[in-house]
Amino acid sequence: MSILIKSGISSLKVSFYGAGSMAEAIVRGLIHEKLIAPERISMLNRQNKERLTELHSRYGVQTILQGGSNDDYIREADIIFLAMKPKDAAAALSDIRPYIASKQLVISIVAGLSIQSISQLLGDAAPIVRTMPNTSSTIGLGVTGISYSSTVSPQQMLLTEAIFSLIGMNAVIDESLQAAITGVTGSGPAYVYHFMEAMIQAASELGLPEADAKELIVQTVLGAAEMVRSTGEEPAALRRKVTSPNGTTQAALEIMAEHRFPETVVKAVRRAAERAGELGEAIERSIQS
Repeated sequence: MSILIKSGISSLKVSFYGAGSMAEAIVRGLIHEKLIAPERISMLNRQNKERLTELHSRYGVQTILQGGSNDDYIREADIIFLAMKPKDAAAALSDIRPYIASKQLVISIVAGLSIQSISQLLGDAAPIVRTMPNTSSTIGLGVTGISYSSTVSPQQMLLTEAIFSLIGMNAVIDESLQAAITGVTGSGPAYVYHFMEAMIQAASELGLPEADAKELIVQTVLGAAEMVRSTGEEPAALRRKVTSPNGTTQAALEIMAEHRFPETVVKAVRRAAERAGELGEAIERSIQS
């Protein structure tokens, strides 16, 4: 990250409307990297004062419990993160609409909420970024799909990508691909966890203690992912290297092929992407009604 971008971020005020785990992950990254002082960050929610107390105690961020109002925090922010639950988005955006100005940047991490809908709810008041981070962002190893409205400036794009680089890697995509990103990387960690569950079950059935099986499988998955990353080789090439003719791996892969494992994964990812589109359409309908 360039010194110019760092200095640009450090002078900003950032407000998070919503105080869940993803918002916390971004805040943790900003503070850990010393990009923004905690007192320049505000976190807002509607009801949970215990959560706000926890976040102020943990990070030193500002909340209504320190004397400011939600309206003032939103009005004074240079960047506003929309981090509320999808079902609350329409009402929340209508509430903050009077305090949004064109000089501000609005970044949404609300699943399924389109740029058009945000713009409609805020009255075309500000440039908008739509993002889809995944849960691995909470440990700094996430993947985020980023889409921009036409009014986002090049400098704002640099700021956005710098912020999301704090919680993992990111890819700038056309908004039409956000459902695909949801199906691949948004839901992707769950696919890996499900595979690991099955591996642990098999190991237990073969006589390995479950605790040992979990540790061994975590390391196996970690090592396999790192092999792909560090060698730059295609997963298919690495798979072939592990698979000796008539060996144990080939026997296992034949069973997977027999049960159409690759086709099942492809179908599952496609269905997740379709479902993301359906949920987005449901949000759109709720906004229009």
